[in-house]
Amino acid sequence: MMKNHKKSLLALVLLGVFGLSACTFDGSDGKDGVNGTNGTDGTNGTDGKDGLDAGSVVSTIYKAADVTFTIEPADNTLAGDGAFALKFSVTAKNQAGVDKPLTGLSQIAIYSATAMPNATGDGPSTEWVNNGWAAGNGSSMYCTLDGTYSSRGVTGEACTLVEDPDNLGTYTGTWTYTDTAAPIMNASDDLTAPHRVFMRLYNLTDADGNAISGKVLSPVLDYIPSTGEVVESTGKDTVPNAVCMKCHGQSSDTGNIASMGPHGNYQGEQYCVVCHNPGNQPVADTPAGEVFDMPAMIHRAHAGEHIAADTEAGDTTMGALGFVQADRWAEIAYPAPLDQCTVCHSTNEGMTTWKDEPTRAACGGCHSNIDFATGEGHSSYTLAQADDTQCAACHATGALSPMQAHKVGKRADVSPLLTVEFTRATKAASTTAGMQDVTIKANVTFNGAKLADVADLDVLAKASTLMGNVDSNGEVTAWTSRPALNSTSATLADGVLSLTATVTDAQATGTIYVGTEANFCVSSDEAIVACGDKTIDYMFDGDDPVGASSNVAFFNLDVGEPVSARFVDADRISVSEAKCNACHDSLDYIKGYRHGAYTFDQCMDCHNNKLPATHHPEVVYLGDDGNIVTTDVTFGNRDLVTVAHRFHNGNFDEIGGIYKDADGNVVGYPGVPNDCTACHKDGATFFAADGGLTSGKSSIAVSTDSNEDGTFDAFTKDDTTYYISPVAESCRSCHTSQSAAAHFSSNGAVMAVDANTNPVLPVESCATCHAKGKPFGIDQFHKIQ
Repeated sequence: MMKNHKKSLLALVLLGVFGLSACTFDGSDGKDGVNGTNGTDGTNGTDGKDGLDAGSVVSTIYKAADVTFTIEPADNTLAGDGAFALKFSVTAKNQAGVDKPLTGLSQIAIYSATAMPNATGDGPSTEWVNNGWAAGNGSSMYCTLDGTYSSRGVTGEACTLVEDPDNLGTYTGTWTYTDTAAPIMNASDDLTAPHRVFMRLYNLTDADGNAISGKVLSPVLDYIPSTGEVVESTGKDTVPNAVCMKCHGQSSDTGNIASMGPHGNYQGEQYCVVCHNPGNQPVADTPAGEVFDMPAMIHRAHAGEHIAADTEAGDTTMGALGFVQADRWAEIAYPAPLDQCTVCHSTNEGMTTWKDEPTRAACGGCHSNIDFATGEGHSSYTLAQADDTQCAACHATGALSPMQAHKVGKRADVSPLLTVEFTRATKAASTTAGMQDVTIKANVTFNGAKLADVADLDVLAKASTLMGNVDSNGEVTAWTSRPALNSTSATLADGVLSLTATVTDAQATGTIYVGTEANFCVSSDEAIVACGDKTIDYMFDGDDPVGASSNVAFFNLDVGEPVSARFVDADRISVSEAKCNACHDSLDYIKGYRHGAYTFDQCMDCHNNKLPATHHPEVVYLGDDGNIVTTDVTFGNRDLVTVAHRFHNGNFDEIGGIYKDADGNVVGYPGVPNDCTACHKDGATFFAADGGLTSGKSSIAVSTDSNEDGTFDAFTKDDTTYYISPVAESCRSCHTSQSAAAHFSSNGAVMAVDANTNPVLPVESCATCHAKGKPFGIDQFHKIQ
């Protein structure tokens, strides 16, 4: 037994020795064995997912207006106390302008409000309620990729945003937190009332990584959660965006309102009301005069300087009357009559709650001198109002209703109290050698009846007539002396008024124009009356007279048809009175007590390219220290193009209404300064075929005195008339830099320093580069339709 054991141990030792030393011996390897038979092929795997076609989606955008949203109420639960569920799709235009799914969203915000029935007697019968605030949260909620957000130094919970990998551009949002509800889910909501939901997209850029101009907002979805029905009207949108755009313009980037500064521009009243509603009220430290509910806020802001006390000028009248205005709105110069509600509001059926349901908040926006709690300022009876239940009793209809108390539309109604129709013009040799007596006939009605006594006209606030020559090119030159509509200058025979102007033989040749800028005061019983009579109850007084109804007429003092002024030739004028009146309501109002003018052919009497000099030669701006700084830029003409551009662009000689700050920003203009569509007709052409202006102007007159250094003071009126190039002056009225002036001169413009006595100047070469459609066309840098 022992022997066998020892033999086994020896065998193991020898095996270990040879086994361990095998890799060190140089013995030959054995032959490879025969390959085995291949195994059976395995089952084919599932085909991989096809890749995306090139260009099938987009992840960047060109502008906010290129984004389109699709959201169906049936796919969403965004109201009430149910489980929050969000689903929507987004597309954006690619470089070819084709809509493609927008992929890669990382953050959105959702806003929700309800047009809630209100039976409290405090406020309108239906009012917007922000559901986030009503639920005790913020005004909106976020959705992000990880379900958390960080904004303005605050972090918090968000819904989790997921893009459908099988349907890119389609997203869902879920609320994953169990101890809290989604912030816009308001348990006390009325799901049978109209709801408004919209979204904002964040972190979008263009292809170069630049941030997109303007907020990327979805259209509002107005629907009834209980039924999923999409509604066309909530009953609350009585002022559509189109009305705001008349002054504030339409954004090319977003398609919404262009010029709205607060909050980086939420761009539309349909968005504003989601936050600016009765639930948003001033707190203890809110600056005096500020209000946030939409009707009150818009009224207060547009009331602007009208209800602000100008303490710097020593005028504290409005303050003394108890009016309160917020500092941020105190310098706004509203460009239309403040009391004309229909400049903004509609009288169409279903949009009249503004006048049918008056409230303390809405009226108090302008009437900020009223303390409704005590009644102070609320009529001579000091009528306190604890709620709004009694407002309609006095103010829904009758003399105290908004339509009547504010004289809505009355300016146009009473203008025909004075009509002047110029019917004929003849000439005869004057008793003065070289002079002619030009006699004009007119039919006149006064207070609705044919004028019976010429002395009746002596009560007019302004009795001026407009008369001058029209040359073969339609250019006008005003006569310096014209008869007036009064008993001193006019005679009346057989009901026909006669006016006689004594002019030179040269002036009494060819076509003349005849018009009037007469205006008058109106009593509360709608009659023309003398101004300044303290015993009269005025509807329109001497500070706000009404222009007469009259058209400018053209007569040929020789033979043949008269020539019409270029200002009435639709092919030669690129602006329209309708565009002006869209913002100003009436040119008669905006010209104030100085001129009863409604049309450009009345304005042309002073504002033409043949009448030199100006009352506003300098250009100033408001310095950072609040002082007025006078620049070295001057103007020497009152051409309508120059004046309109200068004033609306802040290149004027006073600080007020519209002006420029130290950084060159235009302050006070309600629109976008380079939006030509605000005034110019759609499809307007600025350059004629020869490269000159469509108007046909070949020069603009400037009266100048020559200085010792050979330069000209282009605003000094003297006996010598000089001329400058019209295209350059049109541009210079906004672009006043020295580099711009050098550019004008180098391209053939005759500037003020080079002005000469030739009224027919060479056409500048501006159109070569700057005509519409050119590489540097004005349409590349201005909004033109």
